[in-house]
Amino acid sequence: MTATAPAPTIDLPPTAAPVLRLRAHATDPPSPVALREKHLGIWQDITWQEYWDHAELVAHGLLALGIEVGDRVAVHSENRFEWVATDFGAQAIRAACVGLYPTNPAPEVGYMLADAGARVLVAEDQEQVDKVLQLDRAELPDLEVIVYLEERGVRDYDDDRLLKWVDFLDRGRAHRESHPHAVDERLAAITDDDLALLIYTSGTTGPPKGAMITIGNINFAIAATTSPTGFFQPPVGPGDMLLSYLPLCHVYERLLTCWQGASQGATVHFAESIDTVTRDLTEVQPTIFATVPRILEKMHAGVSVRMASASRLKRANWKAWTSVARRIGTTKVANDGNHTAGTRVLEAVGDVFLFRALKERLGLQHCRAAISGAAPIAPELLEFFMGIGVPISEAYGQTENCAVATANPLDDIVLGTVGMPLEGIELRLDDQTGEILVRHPAVFPGYWNRPDATAETIDADGWLHTGDVGEWVGDHLKIVDRIKDIIITAGGKNISPSEIENSLKTSPFVKEAIVIGDRRKFISALVGIDDEVVGNWAQARKIPYTTYRDLSERPEVVELVAGEVAATNDKFARVEQVKEFRLLPKLLDHDDGEVTATQKVKRSAIAEIFADLIEDMYGGGRPPADPPTTAAPDREGGR
Repeated sequence: MTATAPAPTIDLPPTAAPVLRLRAHATDPPSPVALREKHLGIWQDITWQEYWDHAELVAHGLLALGIEVGDRVAVHSENRFEWVATDFGAQAIRAACVGLYPTNPAPEVGYMLADAGARVLVAEDQEQVDKVLQLDRAELPDLEVIVYLEERGVRDYDDDRLLKWVDFLDRGRAHRESHPHAVDERLAAITDDDLALLIYTSGTTGPPKGAMITIGNINFAIAATTSPTGFFQPPVGPGDMLLSYLPLCHVYERLLTCWQGASQGATVHFAESIDTVTRDLTEVQPTIFATVPRILEKMHAGVSVRMASASRLKRANWKAWTSVARRIGTTKVANDGNHTAGTRVLEAVGDVFLFRALKERLGLQHCRAAISGAAPIAPELLEFFMGIGVPISEAYGQTENCAVATANPLDDIVLGTVGMPLEGIELRLDDQTGEILVRHPAVFPGYWNRPDATAETIDADGWLHTGDVGEWVGDHLKIVDRIKDIIITAGGKNISPSEIENSLKTSPFVKEAIVIGDRRKFISALVGIDDEVVGNWAQARKIPYTTYRDLSERPEVVELVAGEVAATNDKFARVEQVKEFRLLPKLLDHDDGEVTATQKVKRSAIAEIFADLIEDMYGGGRPPADPPTTAAPDREGGR
């Protein structure tokens, strides 16, 4: 089946670059506070004027360093004020910002800096500076300056490329005094075709590729997500509180923190780190919550484990009202996300006994809209959060289309789908393969210095080939899986591993699940336990262990996970059930090449690294040799 969503036109002002919107807020701010971040455990306010002033100083500082239109400026840091100031400062002088994940190891850092030809790098601290300095300078011929934010451990380094952040800003001040109109002149010349960002794909099947994102791409993404069919209704605005914790070098976080936040006047709070998100959420109580399934899984697992060790009365209350929440969530989903008279009453009573306190503890008491993207979410999780009164839905997009394609309106949710195309977006399914094809003004112009990969991704008619297989459920889109990940069993059955994996990961004890079975007689799985949750479970039962491997090899833990696998199998047809599983002996690690910077599993690497475990599940019988195939292009699939 092939279908095309309607594509009405969105009128965009010709000078709607996010940096111009930021400057407008600074001169006539709807709220005095634009950003908040913690210093010594206390939230500090940053006004719109301070936000723009720093971005302008960065812009002048880059001009003082000789940065020209189209040059690339890289940032290697956790989310913080200096990150976004650098992003907007580069945009203000028509340079492009290149974000690096804080977890990127030195070889990946070197590859991306060299591939992008970055002339300036803003590095957070000694850890990130060391990754660059251990590389041969000849590998980075374009890198001229390394601006470091934190001095500890770096101040005594002897490298003529190093420059302190405060000294860099001083250069900006001096340049602003001597050339007061230089930034304004660059701002006035901004066009929709200007390269604003290079966002590197995660590289699950090969080296990362730099997706080129233009000002015009960003403008359309802002318009599409604030339209009547956008992610959040009503749209993000000055009264909204946001928490920035997903990596800013990923397009999903950039869309909310930089593009939506600065354009719509919301207040963004920077989490201290990914490890403090739970505490930061309770302090901020955001009104808009952009998240990914893994965060929701950890939130659900955390409260479930705590309740398991609570008093008998609290456990009974938890059991009773979470059962009610499931009923509410199931009914609301069946009713397109809307309340019935019965669920409205049940939720009001549940608020008194559990839901209100639970939402406050989770940091979602004031959340009016939550959106889950980047990966598929298990239906059970969606029903749980909707049942306790957190309006949550799935959306779909990729780096290559600025994260905008489809979304489930909160009043028209179809479980298991990623919703309907947003306003101005054409979307159809390929007649032969079912691949999702997207066309709209936020589709990127191509990969940096990779015309071959660009030609494989965008066809002659401008359709972006996403690499995802989809199907229509009425007028809603369902993601089946990545083309390259679909399993064809020895019996010829097509199976989507992600559905089984996501169901397994709804268990609080399971952190990772990799389903295997291509050209095999049955489905199997490699399972990684959540060491914190399973460790607490083991301690409560006085089961001794020392290391992660030791814990995963305990017979009691294997039996525990077997119960979770059995529970998942009950949800699937016989041919899709996991017949064998093995527990991974270690946490999957980016440095070991097992996952990407965004924690996506590299299936080919897993198959090689854990080949013995896999063959043990199949009694040593290896599948037949692969027939000749053409590898699917590596793109950032996601929801």
